[in-house]
Amino acid sequence: MKTDSFALRHLGPRETDLPKMLETIGVETLDQLIYETIPTDIRLKSPLELEHIMTEYEYANHIRLLGRTNKVYKSYIGLGYHPTIVPPAIQRNIFENPGWYTAYTPYQAEIAQGRLEAILNFQTMVIELTGMEIANASLLDESTAAAEAMALLFDVRTRDQKKNNVCKFFVSEEILPQTLSVLQTRSAPVGVELVVGNHQEFEFSNEFFGAILQYPGKYGQVYDYADFIKKASDSEIKVAVAADILSLVKLTPPGEMGAAVVVGTTQRFGIPMGYGGPHAAFFATKEEYKRSMPGRIIGVSQDANGNRALRMALQTREQHIKREKATSNICTAQVLLSVMAGMFAVYHGPKGLQYIADKVHGMASTLADALNKLGVYQTNTAFFDTIVVKADAQKVKAIAEKNEVNFFYIDDETISISINETILFSDVNEVIAIFAEVLGKEAFEVSEYVLENNYPMLLNRKSEFLTHEVFNKYHSETSMMRYIKKLERKDLSLNHSMIALGSCTMKLNAAAEMLPLSMPYWNTIHPFAPLDQVEGYTKMLKKLEHQLNVITGFAGTTLQPNSGAQGEYAGLMTIRAYHQSRGDDQRTVCLIPASAHGTNPASAAMAGMKIIVTKTMENGNIDVEDVREKAIQYKDQLSCLMVTYPSTHGVFESAIREITQIIHDNGGLVYMDGANMNAQVGLTNPATIGADVCHLNLHKTFAIPHGGGGPGVGPICVNEKLVPFLPSNPLVQVGGEKAITAISGAPYGSALVCLISYGYICMLGAEGITNATKYAILNANYMKARLEEHYPILYSGEKGRAAHEMILDCRGFKVKGIEVSDIAKRLMDYGFHAPTVSFPVAGTLMVEPTESEDVGELDRFCDAMIAIRKEIEESEIDEQNNVLKNAPHTLAMLTADTWTLPYSREKAAYPLEYVSDNKFWPSVRRVDETYGDRNLICSCAPIEAYMEN
Repeated sequence: MKTDSFALRHLGPRETDLPKMLETIGVETLDQLIYETIPTDIRLKSPLELEHIMTEYEYANHIRLLGRTNKVYKSYIGLGYHPTIVPPAIQRNIFENPGWYTAYTPYQAEIAQGRLEAILNFQTMVIELTGMEIANASLLDESTAAAEAMALLFDVRTRDQKKNNVCKFFVSEEILPQTLSVLQTRSAPVGVELVVGNHQEFEFSNEFFGAILQYPGKYGQVYDYADFIKKASDSEIKVAVAADILSLVKLTPPGEMGAAVVVGTTQRFGIPMGYGGPHAAFFATKEEYKRSMPGRIIGVSQDANGNRALRMALQTREQHIKREKATSNICTAQVLLSVMAGMFAVYHGPKGLQYIADKVHGMASTLADALNKLGVYQTNTAFFDTIVVKADAQKVKAIAEKNEVNFFYIDDETISISINETILFSDVNEVIAIFAEVLGKEAFEVSEYVLENNYPMLLNRKSEFLTHEVFNKYHSETSMMRYIKKLERKDLSLNHSMIALGSCTMKLNAAAEMLPLSMPYWNTIHPFAPLDQVEGYTKMLKKLEHQLNVITGFAGTTLQPNSGAQGEYAGLMTIRAYHQSRGDDQRTVCLIPASAHGTNPASAAMAGMKIIVTKTMENGNIDVEDVREKAIQYKDQLSCLMVTYPSTHGVFESAIREITQIIHDNGGLVYMDGANMNAQVGLTNPATIGADVCHLNLHKTFAIPHGGGGPGVGPICVNEKLVPFLPSNPLVQVGGEKAITAISGAPYGSALVCLISYGYICMLGAEGITNATKYAILNANYMKARLEEHYPILYSGEKGRAAHEMILDCRGFKVKGIEVSDIAKRLMDYGFHAPTVSFPVAGTLMVEPTESEDVGELDRFCDAMIAIRKEIEESEIDEQNNVLKNAPHTLAMLTADTWTLPYSREKAAYPLEYVSDNKFWPSVRRVDETYGDRNLICSCAPIEAYMEN
């Protein structure tokens, strides 16, 4: 056994398992299976040209040495990113714990109660700090959250405003520069006109539907926005506020000023800067806007016994239902990061947050006072953590960088300095010494706070926050550790069993890939640090872009999008820019097959495109003739086709090159959704099938963990004609020669977690990632062969093969009174998370085993599904008190004194022998979705709130 082979550790099936698996499938070799699965005309003719394979040990040394080429300076840059202290109890027990980072989005609430509680804590924290009524389970970053606020306010315009096409949106010039860039990107395609200006000089008129303010301003100035918001409200202008969450501990919350939406980032609540991400944004609004709010909301409901149970609320807002009518394409959140930020508030509590905020403001006030005494005058009339001083920027920069310190240089004579929770008096004295040297004066030291508030007393926060018990109970490490463990035990993650989710690719997130995320040379870098300080990041990111270019066959890559849906949008926006650069502004028609992911039409609508749906044939394939007919019909307006390959139905369609050629012949471009890229890598690629741009889900194909619903990374790869339009950033030079404005706030998006995918490719190499694809196809077809006698397989390729996933048709079981949701819940009793339920076809299960599951686990899952099939046969439609309808069965049920069900306790809890060896107990019975939506509660409310009137 080659013990230093990473592929040996990543790939599940052993060499000795292959004969059994191939015999079960009915092929002689793995190559024969691949031949029968992927059309020959799109197969790559030669291996991928990637650098040599690294062992885990080699990679650990490589990434450590590369990290040391980054220069970790003290950062006072600010602009929405701050050094933080990650509490070790949170770092070790959540951030570095596979029980938390390998979990899936909590669609199956009964086995996700721990994570749901942690997110509910986050929502409560946001609601109370912002002074708003409702908050979601996080968004991707502050800048895109601000864009979502603009979209919501546009959507909830009054009837008269919509009738009169009121489309102006005021943006304060105090807004963060990266946020302005994202607003510019998002506004133009949907017909919103941005007006940037000074909020103190703004003329309120009926031409505006909304406005956004920054609190405090981008360089730290604190404004009282109450009068602005009142005047805006009087003019039927709704106001969003982008707020610093730590400042809300001390300052009047925007909700108390009358804001309609409050957004921001929770990065400074114990999340490393990570060169820009991942960080959980927050989004809070009024309850009346709950059905227009983007993203997901965690709500309180009850289970079948009437006990409190949590679940994702208002799921009818999902894009799969609204499609092109959706106002947002958001389909994920930054769950792992929001859990950490929420736990930061739990661990510190309101008094701890007060201490941190007081320390930050005290240090800023002390520094301002000292610099004034030195003759360096501070110009902000009110501030929380950021001061602005007048000095020779070039001289200051030279001496500061000599002392390994970064400030933000606004212009040649203006410098901003942002204070954070890591600052000590020694750091303040170092800053004083830097300016003293610039002025040629004697430095002096301070050792006590200047005890004064440098913001108006009128803005001093008076309302209480974080009064719930959860924020006032777990302040010792012992109690915090046990609370986190209590929640972890309620969640089924990859460290317990396979999560065979079709389209979601829950594969191994190897420890060797994850460890660098905890290294300070990687996680403490500010995204706007000077380029000569980020040599390691630059090399790693450029190499990752090159690796993805090689894998996709394309010429250029941007890593900026923070999710797959953002990648879709970025790809469409580059296509839009390409057509406009050629004077083809009329090319706005986007063809989308009926089987497409729901985010596809939502993304196209956000990009200002007109969606035309093309038909799908009975065998699940795209109707080529319908595509041809519509491409010709809209020849002069055709912008693009959005296509998923292999298809959403888990099939390699043999007509794909004909389809892409039809689009090109009629003047359009092809966007390929990369959700199923893990069935292509090393065997075919988007360039070969004729695509012009694709997005990749690094959290699927390239091993970034799902983290309970995020982080995700959705880079786009493009051909040469689209390279010039790759997105830019206002503060760091990235993107093409004709770059579109920013897609997200940081130049490289969630740069920190890109290390995971970089490691995945480096340690697997060309041969390893190609074998990963082959084994994903092998595992899927092995499961298909075992299950097809028991469940109808809805679609398969021309030679009867699945790609990397398959769809089990469960609709026929309705004659027995069994729904697909009953199968999903019963799987919990067998120790498994359900496959994807009712997507892309209602009443089905989409199963994807991935390459990293071994044969033993595949067999256990198949045995469970076969046993459930027998239970279905035993069911009767007129007798619904059965083991499927009552699933899942909790420990409380099994240990109760009485048992009145018409089957044994053993059948309920231990249906197969293997279950008793590793039993997972759902913590609640089946959750009542309807009750939760009828009684929407999205925070840690007191028990009285759960009682129906």
